[in-house]
Amino acid sequence: MWQAIHMTGNQSSNPAFAHFGRQMKKERLARGWGLDELSRRTGINPGHLSRIENGRRPPTEALADACDTAFPERRGWFREYFEDSRAWTPPGFRSWPEYEDKATRLSVWSPGILHGLFQAEDYAHALLSTLQGATAEAVAARLANRMERQRRVLYRDDPPSVCYVADHAALYRCVGSAEVMAAQMSQLLAVAAMPNVTLQVLPAVAHPATQSGFMVTDGAAYAEHVAGGYTYTDEETVSGLARLFDSLRGECYRVSESLAIIRKADELWTGESRATAGPTAATA
Repeated sequence: MWQAIHMTGNQSSNPAFAHFGRQMKKERLARGWGLDELSRRTGINPGHLSRIENGRRPPTEALADACDTAFPERRGWFREYFEDSRAWTPPGFRSWPEYEDKATRLSVWSPGILHGLFQAEDYAHALLSTLQGATAEAVAARLANRMERQRRVLYRDDPPSVCYVADHAALYRCVGSAEVMAAQMSQLLAVAAMPNVTLQVLPAVAHPATQSGFMVTDGAAYAEHVAGGYTYTDEETVSGLARLFDSLRGECYRVSESLAIIRKADELWTGESRATAGPTAATA
């Protein structure tokens, strides 16, 4: 949903982001480096670096430190500027990964589709490809960022304790093909088996949380809608969304029941995939 803004290039830029990006680009060009070289030195995806240089995405603490390492002549300017800018940058313009990357717990909900943290690569690619006007390059860049985010959050050395509520309808909404959906169900089951992950399925019931997706972590929350998202750090909003998530979980199937439901969906999609592949093979 919200990724449409980033892929079509219509996200409004923040002056603080723009200045950081200009300085990063200035130092990169002064050394004759392309984005691929800066990516190699910082460990950050080239497409993501480009968006930061253009002021369309906020820098992170990790990037500021990486820039100080790549550009030692600046004597720590990037981290110092990043820290200073946090004091006068509105919370909604701050980068959600700042909080997500340090989280010890993470509550996740997304209506209608499976959340990006839990998407298999083919499912994510098929979903991103539906965005109007998205070029193949933009889809590839967004896909790489999404897979990197999963590695950064779910598969890091000290992963957070994650509670994910999956929308029952998302298990049966075809994204890509039956084969893609079967692989996605297998991915869900694999993630659900991780010791730090609790996965539950929300049945088709009315609940205020079905209006939009959101995530809650230590001292911050992120809510998204079709045109963008906002990071909240005030206690009232964060605690309110935490209570909303608890209420949402109260409507969910139990964990064991949820896994059985996902397995049933897996069997359905696997059967459809085989049925589709059968006539093709026979014809060949």
